[in-house]
Amino acid sequence: MKPSYVLARDHLQRAASILQGSDSRTRQLRYIIERTMVLIDEANQDVPVLSTSNVLDFSDFRSGRAGLD
Repeated sequence: MKPSYVLARDHLQRAASILQGSDSRTRQLRYIIERTMVLIDEANQDVPVLSTSNVLDFSDFRSGRAGLD
C-alpha cells in the first residue's frame, strides 16, 4: 500500500473514532468516512505492484508516454 494511502486511511480512522455521537448527522459522517476507507482499500487492490528493479523496460516507457506526445 502506498504511504499516502496508509496516511489517508489512518486519518480517516481517527476521524471515525472521534465521531461517536448518536445523532443522525454524526452517524452519516461516520458512515461516509468508513465507506471511504473501504474504497481506499478497494482502489489499492487494483494498483499493480511495481517492480523493485531499477531496470527500465523501454516498451513500458513508450506505452506510458504514448498519450503525452
